[in-house]
Amino acid sequence: MEAFISPLLNGTAQGALLLLAALGLTLTFGQMGVINMAHGEFIMAGAFVAYLTQLVVPSSSLAIPIALPVAFLVAGVLGVLLEISIIQWMYRRPLDTLLATVGVSLILQQAALQIFPAQGVPVQNPEWLRGQLDIFGYAWPLRQVFTIVLAGACVAALAAWLKYTSFGRRIRATVQNRDLAETVGVRTRRVDRFTFFVGSGLAGVAGVAASLIGGTNSQMGAQYIIPAFLVVVAGGIGQIKGAVIAAWVIGVAMAYFADWTTGSLAQVLAFVMVVVFLQIRPQGLFAVRTRGLA
Repeated sequence: MEAFISPLLNGTAQGALLLLAALGLTLTFGQMGVINMAHGEFIMAGAFVAYLTQLVVPSSSLAIPIALPVAFLVAGVLGVLLEISIIQWMYRRPLDTLLATVGVSLILQQAALQIFPAQGVPVQNPEWLRGQLDIFGYAWPLRQVFTIVLAGACVAALAAWLKYTSFGRRIRATVQNRDLAETVGVRTRRVDRFTFFVGSGLAGVAGVAASLIGGTNSQMGAQYIIPAFLVVVAGGIGQIKGAVIAAWVIGVAMAYFADWTTGSLAQVLAFVMVVVFLQIRPQGLFAVRTRGLA
């Protein structure tokens, strides 16, 4: 029983982490068609914010709750700076955004290497995350449970924001038909910028959760960016519900593959699985409904 339960629970936690990483990409890629390869470095920034917060806040129990909104703001500001300085000149040119943000990604990695040790810095789990849950004989770490709860809270908050707020309706109008939204007075450039802030901020939150599970280092963003894009594409561009399902499936599949093989081969097998799925259903699990005039 434990041989089945262990990868299932670990994979669910891994899927929750991938979901946190993919939520921001779901927003920006789905709305603006921007392939932001620096998104992984925003995750890295959130992880380092968690470390720096623990240096400033003496109580380990308070450091992580404080780090979450701080990481959201820091990563969000980084995203806005990227959008203002580079992305805004490259809309509707996805290949150019990919190449440009790869360069930004490398710059941020080198900057982190100059500031922090190459081997990374530790982030201490607060006392309330140091226990375990007994699930059919398997000791499930509370930090993984926390990641799942955090991902669920972020999905619920994002879905409610998109559905019930006026700004969320502007975002949905921009996704469905940008030109028509502009004709009815929606300032789509402002919508794009704020969406980039929220999407990048969610990457910072993912970084805090990742730091509790795997620590921090300058290369950690590269570990999440490709699986996060797999989640976005497999779930359907701009579809939150699709991202939730795809993240769980990919996370659990990678956990089972890692149980049978090595970790790097598990990622390759998961990639192959998604490619085969996209050959069958190219639009992903759910397709975006648009109201194009053409």
